[in-house]
Amino acid sequence: MFDRIDPDKFATLIEINTLINSNYGDATSLLTQILESATRLTEGEASSLVLKNEEDGKLYFEIALGPKGRDVKKFSLNPGEGIAGWVAEHGQSLIVNDVETDSRFYGDISKSIGFPTYSILAVPMLVRDRCVGVLEILNKRGMKYFTQSDLQWLEIFAVQAAIAIENARYLEKAKEEIGYLRDQISSDQGYHLLIAESPDILEKLDLIDRVAKTDSSVLILGESGVGKELFAEQVHLKSPRKNKPFIRVNCAALPEGLLESELFGHVKGAFTDAVQNRRGRFELADGGTIFLDEIGDLPLKLQAKLLRVLQQKTFERVGSSDTVSVDVRIVAATNRDIDTLVKKGEFRNDLYYRLNVLPIYVPALRQRKEDIPALADFFLKKFCRETKKQMNGFTDSAMELMLSYSWPGNVRELENAIERAVVIAKEKTIGARDLLIGGSGPEHDEFRGKSLREALNLFKKHFIATALEENQWKQTETARVLDIQRTYLSRLIKELSIASTKE
Repeated sequence: MFDRIDPDKFATLIEINTLINSNYGDATSLLTQILESATRLTEGEASSLVLKNEEDGKLYFEIALGPKGRDVKKFSLNPGEGIAGWVAEHGQSLIVNDVETDSRFYGDISKSIGFPTYSILAVPMLVRDRCVGVLEILNKRGMKYFTQSDLQWLEIFAVQAAIAIENARYLEKAKEEIGYLRDQISSDQGYHLLIAESPDILEKLDLIDRVAKTDSSVLILGESGVGKELFAEQVHLKSPRKNKPFIRVNCAALPEGLLESELFGHVKGAFTDAVQNRRGRFELADGGTIFLDEIGDLPLKLQAKLLRVLQQKTFERVGSSDTVSVDVRIVAATNRDIDTLVKKGEFRNDLYYRLNVLPIYVPALRQRKEDIPALADFFLKKFCRETKKQMNGFTDSAMELMLSYSWPGNVRELENAIERAVVIAKEKTIGARDLLIGGSGPEHDEFRGKSLREALNLFKKHFIATALEENQWKQTETARVLDIQRTYLSRLIKELSIASTKE
């Protein structure tokens, strides 16, 4: 073994072992420190920590130190290629003090970056006899030869690095599992995870932190598909009412007669099908929060009744004259232009002012592109779990496409695109064509052979039909999203023969 224990080397090993066994959160920093120490104690000029990809067997430069470290990280090695590839394949350490005489040496990287390599010390990082990567030291200072002692010390550092890698992978897997279980629990309770990276959304969440502590009404505005319901959930979850019910109602999903009964309940005999007393959503939400989605579609008659609940916290069930009192916070949302509805007399002015105490505008996805990579990664993991497929992420071209696309359907459209891509992708990495957006998909072959006029009309037909679908075929809302006149949209629908898929 060692003729004499070097105090400096021994102290370094103790220090790294302490870090490995503590709650050290940053695996990359720890591995860098291990490699720096190994390089210093073996007197190397440069070094690298190369990890093996289990899918394709390739070796990737995870950490590279030395004058050309940044350039080295751009390269990868095929299975068995170079000194590092041989070490990974055979699970054996190597000292090569004259690389020019060794047929295993792969000199293309050295030539490409302009860093001459004379000698290499390389050892495998083993986890349960399985090689996960290689530690490599290049060129011992002073043109000296690497020794057996250097090799033995590097093997010890390789053991430490392997432990750090294994711990990091277990930690990452545990975090994913915990996150998934937390999502499942939240999902069972009706709540969703809100992914936010952009300054705009982080600012909205900061506003919600302050708004949630009050009992004032909140009006959430934004296009269809931006996630207004998730922001409503955050208002509730961050409020003193978080342990009480959070009740959701889509005001556009039910006709007026049923909606009144759904909101306020009814008594037996109030109408033909009222065979027993029934509590409404406001009573169910007592002490908690009620979320009124698509509030812009609430009929005028019910607007008056809602205003009374806001002002007096009382109402009557359908068919009853008895007053019911409730303590409910109202969070409303709409993708419609409420100001325009008020001017046209379709929405009560007094109700609007009572709801609009604390307005929150959620920007469209195209206005907060910083969220796209995080959302895409979240949806990818979600659908990989559901489909039991293993995907490695997105190609650069796929990510560029997602960042450049306008996403008229917002987050909902992104989620659908990722789900579709996971299902149809043939490779382990999702490519641009798998997303089927922005002209990237095979269905756009229908444009071939068309004149420019025909292709433009075909594009307009697809584009407008998609926008109509995203806005439930409401032409006023679709025209606003497309920034065109309602009459012009109607004319285009006729000229291009656009029909609802439900027809």
